[in-house]
Amino acid sequence: MASPTKRRATHDDLLKVEPHLVAEIVDGDLHASPRAAPLQTRARSRLGGQLTGPFDRGWGGPGGWWIIDEPELHLGPDILVPDLAAWRRVRMPGYPAEPAFTEAPDWVCEVTFPSAEQLDPTKKMPAYAREKVSHLWLVDPVARTLQTHRLDEGRWTLSGTFTGNAPVRAQPFDALELALAALWADGE
Repeated sequence: MASPTKRRATHDDLLKVEPHLVAEIVDGDLHASPRAAPLQTRARSRLGGQLTGPFDRGWGGPGGWWIIDEPELHLGPDILVPDLAAWRRVRMPGYPAEPAFTEAPDWVCEVTFPSAEQLDPTKKMPAYAREKVSHLWLVDPVARTLQTHRLDEGRWTLSGTFTGNAPVRAQPFDALELALAALWADGE
Protein backbone atom coordinates (compact mmCIF):
# COMPACT_ATOMS: atom_id res chain seq x y z
CA MET A 1 0.00 0.00 0.00
CA ALA A 2 1.49 3.35 -1.03
CA SER A 3 1.71 6.07 1.57
CA PRO A 4 -0.31 9.19 0.86
CA THR A 5 1.58 12.10 -0.61
CA LYS A 6 1.91 14.95 1.84
CA ARG A 7 0.50 18.25 0.58
CA ARG A 8 3.04 21.07 0.33
CA ALA A 9 2.14 24.25 2.17
CA THR A 10 1.18 27.23 0.03
CA HIS A 11 1.15 30.99 0.36
CA ASP A 12 -2.59 30.75 1.12
CA ASP A 13 -1.76 28.53 4.13
CA LEU A 14 0.74 31.12 5.30
CA LEU A 15 -1.89 33.90 5.10
CA LYS A 16 -4.18 31.94 7.46
CA VAL A 17 -1.64 31.98 10.31
CA GLU A 18 -2.47 34.27 13.22
CA PRO A 19 -0.80 37.69 12.77
CA HIS A 20 1.07 37.53 16.10
CA LEU A 21 3.13 34.62 14.73
CA VAL A 22 5.95 34.57 12.18
CA ALA A 23 4.95 32.17 9.42
CA GLU A 24 7.41 30.53 7.06
CA ILE A 25 7.38 27.69 4.54
CA VAL A 26 10.54 25.60 4.59
CA ASP A 27 10.89 22.56 2.36
CA GLY A 28 7.12 22.45 1.84
CA ASP A 29 6.24 22.59 5.55
CA LEU A 30 4.42 25.48 7.21
CA HIS A 31 6.08 26.72 10.41
CA ALA A 32 4.50 29.29 12.72
CA SER A 33 6.77 30.65 15.44
CA PRO A 34 6.18 33.16 18.19
CA ARG A 35 7.81 36.55 17.89
CA ALA A 36 11.26 36.71 19.41
CA ALA A 37 11.72 37.34 23.12
CA PRO A 38 13.20 40.64 24.35
CA LEU A 39 16.83 39.37 24.44
CA GLN A 40 16.61 38.28 20.83
CA THR A 41 14.78 41.40 19.69
CA ARG A 42 17.44 43.58 21.29
CA ALA A 43 20.27 41.62 19.64
CA ARG A 44 18.61 41.92 16.21
CA SER A 45 17.84 45.61 16.65
CA ARG A 46 21.31 46.49 17.89
CA LEU A 47 23.03 44.55 15.11
CA GLY A 48 20.81 46.18 12.49
CA GLY A 49 21.55 49.56 14.07
CA GLN A 50 25.31 49.02 13.85
CA LEU A 51 25.10 47.95 10.19
CA THR A 52 22.50 50.39 8.84
CA GLY A 53 24.42 53.65 9.28
CA PRO A 54 27.71 52.68 7.66
CA PHE A 55 26.53 50.06 5.16
CA ASP A 56 22.96 51.03 4.20
CA ARG A 57 23.20 54.81 4.61
CA GLY A 58 26.94 55.22 4.01
CA TRP A 59 27.42 57.23 7.22
CA GLY A 60 31.02 56.62 8.30
CA GLY A 61 31.25 53.51 6.14
CA PRO A 62 31.27 52.23 2.60
CA GLY A 63 27.50 52.17 1.95
CA GLY A 64 26.26 50.09 -0.96
CA TRP A 65 23.76 47.85 0.85
CA TRP A 66 20.02 47.57 1.58
CA ILE A 67 19.62 46.25 5.16
CA ILE A 68 16.11 45.12 6.14
CA ASP A 69 14.51 43.79 9.36
CA GLU A 70 12.38 40.65 8.98
CA PRO A 71 11.89 40.72 5.21
CA GLU A 72 9.54 38.15 3.71
CA LEU A 73 11.61 36.24 1.17
CA HIS A 74 9.90 34.24 -1.57
CA LEU A 75 12.74 31.99 -2.68
CA GLY A 76 11.71 29.16 -4.96
CA PRO A 77 9.25 26.96 -3.05
CA ASP A 78 10.20 28.49 0.32
CA ILE A 79 8.92 31.58 2.11
CA LEU A 80 11.44 32.62 4.75
CA VAL A 81 11.59 35.47 7.25
CA PRO A 82 15.15 35.98 8.51
CA ASP A 83 15.72 38.40 11.37
CA LEU A 84 17.88 40.58 9.13
CA ALA A 85 18.85 40.44 5.48
CA ALA A 86 20.97 42.60 3.19
CA TRP A 87 21.38 43.03 -0.54
CA ARG A 88 24.30 44.66 -2.32
CA ARG A 89 22.89 47.60 -4.27
CA VAL A 90 24.93 46.63 -7.32
CA ARG A 91 22.84 43.44 -7.49
CA MET A 92 19.52 45.03 -6.48
CA PRO A 93 19.85 48.68 -7.54
CA GLY A 94 16.25 49.65 -6.75
CA TYR A 95 14.17 48.96 -3.69
CA PRO A 96 11.24 46.70 -4.68
CA ALA A 97 7.67 47.93 -4.35
CA GLU A 98 6.22 44.41 -3.94
CA PRO A 99 5.30 43.17 -0.45
CA ALA A 100 7.84 40.32 -0.60
CA PHE A 101 11.39 39.98 -1.85
CA THR A 102 11.98 37.49 -4.66
CA GLU A 103 15.66 38.33 -5.14
CA ALA A 104 17.83 36.31 -2.75
CA PRO A 105 19.81 38.48 -0.33
CA ASP A 106 23.60 38.47 -0.16
CA TRP A 107 23.56 38.12 3.64
CA VAL A 108 21.08 36.84 6.21
CA CYS A 109 21.15 36.84 9.98
CA GLU A 110 19.10 34.54 12.17
CA VAL A 111 18.83 35.20 15.91
CA THR A 112 18.11 32.09 17.98
CA PHE A 113 15.90 31.95 21.02
CA PRO A 114 15.04 29.07 23.32
CA SER A 115 11.46 28.21 22.42
CA ALA A 116 10.01 24.84 21.58
CA GLU A 117 7.90 26.53 18.89
CA GLN A 118 10.78 28.33 17.14
CA LEU A 119 11.88 26.96 13.80
CA ASP A 120 15.51 25.92 14.10
CA PRO A 121 17.34 28.49 11.94
CA THR A 122 19.69 25.80 10.63
CA LYS A 123 16.71 24.20 8.81
CA LYS A 124 16.66 27.25 6.54
CA MET A 125 20.32 26.93 5.60
CA PRO A 126 19.75 24.53 2.65
CA ALA A 127 17.27 26.98 1.10
CA TYR A 128 19.68 29.89 1.56
CA ALA A 129 22.45 27.81 -0.03
CA ARG A 130 20.22 26.76 -2.93
CA GLU A 131 19.46 30.45 -3.61
CA LYS A 132 23.17 31.35 -3.36
CA VAL A 133 23.01 33.62 -0.31
CA SER A 134 26.73 34.33 0.19
CA HIS A 135 26.86 34.90 3.95
CA LEU A 136 24.85 33.70 6.94
CA TRP A 137 25.22 34.82 10.53
CA LEU A 138 23.71 33.02 13.53
CA VAL A 139 23.42 35.09 16.71
CA ASP A 140 22.70 33.47 20.08
CA PRO A 141 22.13 36.20 22.69
CA VAL A 142 21.83 33.67 25.54
CA ALA A 143 25.22 32.06 24.81
CA ARG A 144 26.53 35.46 23.59
CA THR A 145 27.88 34.05 20.36
CA LEU A 146 28.01 35.04 16.73
CA GLN A 147 28.73 32.33 14.16
CA THR A 148 29.52 33.46 10.63
CA HIS A 149 29.16 31.17 7.64
CA ARG A 150 30.25 31.61 4.03
CA LEU A 151 28.85 29.78 1.02
CA ASP A 152 31.62 27.87 -0.79
CA GLU A 153 30.68 25.83 -3.86
CA GLY A 154 27.10 25.45 -2.65
CA ARG A 155 28.03 24.39 0.91
CA TRP A 156 28.17 26.37 4.14
CA THR A 157 31.60 26.81 5.72
CA LEU A 158 31.93 28.11 9.27
CA SER A 159 34.14 31.17 8.85
CA GLY A 160 34.16 32.42 12.43
CA THR A 161 32.82 32.03 15.95
CA PHE A 162 32.89 35.10 18.16
CA THR A 163 31.93 35.12 21.83
CA GLY A 164 31.40 37.47 24.71
CA ASN A 165 32.19 41.12 24.21
CA ALA A 166 34.96 40.89 21.65
CA PRO A 167 35.00 43.43 18.81
CA VAL A 168 34.27 41.72 15.49
CA ARG A 169 35.26 42.11 11.84
CA ALA A 170 33.22 39.60 9.87
CA GLN A 171 32.44 39.25 6.19
CA PRO A 172 30.68 40.74 4.39
CA PHE A 173 30.76 43.71 6.79
CA ASP A 174 34.44 43.49 7.69
CA ALA A 175 35.17 47.05 6.50
CA LEU A 176 34.27 48.18 10.02
CA GLU A 177 34.61 46.72 13.48
CA LEU A 178 31.31 45.79 15.14
CA ALA A 179 30.74 45.94 18.89
CA LEU A 180 29.59 42.45 19.83
CA ALA A 181 28.96 43.62 23.40
CA ALA A 182 26.19 45.92 22.13
CA LEU A 183 24.11 42.91 21.06
CA TRP A 184 23.62 41.59 24.56
CA ALA A 185 20.94 42.89 26.90
CA ASP A 186 23.45 44.52 29.29
CA GLY A 187 25.63 45.83 26.45
CA GLU A 188 26.42 49.47 25.85
